[in-house]
Amino acid sequence: MRPRVVCGIAAAVALFATACGSGDGGSASITAQPAPAAGYPVTVADCAGKETTIAKAPTRIVTSNAASLEMLLQLGAGDRVIGTGFPPGKGTLPSALAEQGAKVPVLGDKAVPKEKLLGSGADLYVDTFGAMPMMGGGATGPSEAEFAAAGIQHVYLLSTACAGTPKAAKAPRTDLAGIEDDIRRLGAVTGTAARAEELVTGMEKRIGEVRTALAGVPEDKRPSYFVFDFDAGTKQPVAVCGRQVANAVVTQAGARNVFADCDADFKPGSWEDVVAKNPDWIQLSVRNRGSEEATRKAYDDAEAFLRSFPATQGLKAVQEGRFVRLGSEVTTIAGVRNADAVRQIAATVHPDLVKNGQ
Repeated sequence: MRPRVVCGIAAAVALFATACGSGDGGSASITAQPAPAAGYPVTVADCAGKETTIAKAPTRIVTSNAASLEMLLQLGAGDRVIGTGFPPGKGTLPSALAEQGAKVPVLGDKAVPKEKLLGSGADLYVDTFGAMPMMGGGATGPSEAEFAAAGIQHVYLLSTACAGTPKAAKAPRTDLAGIEDDIRRLGAVTGTAARAEELVTGMEKRIGEVRTALAGVPEDKRPSYFVFDFDAGTKQPVAVCGRQVANAVVTQAGARNVFADCDADFKPGSWEDVVAKNPDWIQLSVRNRGSEEATRKAYDDAEAFLRSFPATQGLKAVQEGRFVRLGSEVTTIAGVRNADAVRQIAATVHPDLVKNGQ
């Protein structure tokens, strides 16, 4: 994670919307519920291939941020989550999950402090990021030995934790298989494998419908596409590169990410780079502001900037008003709703072929 984009897309990956806000997260407590006993032990690996064996279903889970929290809520294991870092901002969770998500105690408005995490009483920590300095202060998280001493097993969402590491695949990410694998893996770890399969099946159905609708569109006829992270600031744009989840979302939606060829997840860019790419479509990517009115204003502000900024006002997409209004949270963060983002983008850039993008 890069400090310069801590309020933008990279922050959305880290915090799902609120590290730039001041939410207190509340003080609600959650009683751990009985977990399933079948299907264990389960063995999972980290980005380097180091394996962790889960002997029984966890009953007290801490999540590093709202991305892994939402995945657990979707899986039906939310009643076992006793705390999170980077809590979900108001309006960012699906309405069906919002009430339960709001009850999860916040252990850190940014990263969970090391001492608080180790003393939380958790038996599982679900980490969206992987081994890196923890966001919000430069301190590192617990070592694996410290996790073990506290009785906490440590697992990762590999689709995001590995994206910026040397172990990541060099080729651009073009499908959602890694995200689906994370859902299945977390389902196995929490004893909710059946629900995980339901979620993945639903994702594959939605994406498959888009893929079928766009089957006749040749690669070279698919429009070029730039994800504009308005919340990162306007002085220097951020390139969403080939390893990022958003590259897969854009590709599956029948478009071509203009920065797919940079071998990273995110990379500082320049407006000169964007002008040289002259994208056919621009996604106005903003964080949910907590209300439809406030979020709409953020989209309006992002569009107004592109229309008034000398470097961008002449771009093809700006001149023709080809904007996609779609939030950072569902585009750049691994989750079930990536499939919905695929459909929404496809319905916007290929309106004659894909319907009902909302």
